[in-house]
Amino acid sequence: MDRLLIRGARILDPSGTMDETGDILITNGAITAVGGKISCEDAEVIDARGLAAAPGLVDMHVHLRDPGFTEKEDILTGCRAAAAGGVTSLLCMPNTNPAVDTPETVRDILEKARTADARVYVAAAITKGLKSEELNDLAALKEAGAIALSDDGRPVVNTLLMANALRLAAELKMRVVSHCEDLFLSQGGKINEGAVSERLGVKGVPAAAEDCGTAREIAIAAAYGVPVHICHVSTKTSVALIRDAKRRGVRVTAETAPHYFALTEQELLSRDADYRMSPPLRAEEDRLAVIEGLRDGTIDAIATDHAPHTPAEKADFLAAPNGSVGMETSLAAGITYLVNRQLLTLTQLLSLMSAAPAALLGISAGTLKVGAPADLVLFDSCESWTVDPDRLHGKSRNAVFKGKELTGKVKKTVCGGKIVFDEPNRR
Repeated sequence: MDRLLIRGARILDPSGTMDETGDILITNGAITAVGGKISCEDAEVIDARGLAAAPGLVDMHVHLRDPGFTEKEDILTGCRAAAAGGVTSLLCMPNTNPAVDTPETVRDILEKARTADARVYVAAAITKGLKSEELNDLAALKEAGAIALSDDGRPVVNTLLMANALRLAAELKMRVVSHCEDLFLSQGGKINEGAVSERLGVKGVPAAAEDCGTAREIAIAAAYGVPVHICHVSTKTSVALIRDAKRRGVRVTAETAPHYFALTEQELLSRDADYRMSPPLRAEEDRLAVIEGLRDGTIDAIATDHAPHTPAEKADFLAAPNGSVGMETSLAAGITYLVNRQLLTLTQLLSLMSAAPAALLGISAGTLKVGAPADLVLFDSCESWTVDPDRLHGKSRNAVFKGKELTGKVKKTVCGGKIVFDEPNRR
């Protein structure tokens, strides 16, 4: 019988009300006792004094690039990066090559992930080839193991197809996660349309491109009474639209990413393509609106939109693809920019990064309750560190927080009762 005893941690469980110092016993991959002093003679012991213990993070927006783009990342390296960031469950996006639009590809991803350092869940493509022309067999994709649907990387341009997808997904009890963008408005844009794009002489992506996409998804959800999840919210108007829709009873949920509550378009003045992503970094007023959306419950979850690219691809500011890696810095970014500034409590942050996304996806995660899978992270909430891209655990180095000093350091990650990350030389 495999037993692991975590001794003396500050136990933070956002799925309940627990915030106390005590022990956690794990037996055969499940949590069997939590809190107080636990006696167990035959267990491997982790001395967690001075550390916080929380449910493993659930990142509901990750690009693993596998199949087809494994020079950027693959399932095993992506999950290695996840474990280093305290992420034990992740939802991988379908814009691969081939796209995740057949049951065979879904099954192949799940098979590859069996030995990975995190639990991999699959978002399959809504349309064949991500072309917005024909719906996939959504029921077959679910049967193969997909739990969500998205054409992420591109929106579903055809509104009728999107409406049909949302209605069928509701029947199948699958979560649709939508990349909201009006491609006619954003066409050719590289960064946010505003003061920085004007100063650099670079074509911008107007906030209206995201806002129109968000408004469309809300309108469909309202008309048909079906749920929709809005990905990577970055603008003040999208936050306002989602807030209003929720007040009207529309079944809309939303996520944002750490770079949208921490950084602004000012980073682009360096002409460094690592700060280019889709949607782009916005203005300060948008950043503040995103934070307020997290504070008042308008935005339900924090995800990373982890999007690896090779250094060669990111070398040219204008020609580079969009995206940055973020799973190894997400917890620290949340502590640094939200908790330490007294905008959220640590428990609230952990809920947005574990319990809430787990509930949205309908997976068994985000809790430390007895009987739950033993997926958890041990971290020092006070330790400061500087992000060095060369010390990251994935294949790519396009880290949006590179060179920045963050607070909050993951020390160990446990997935399924096994230690999948152990920081070297832990004090």
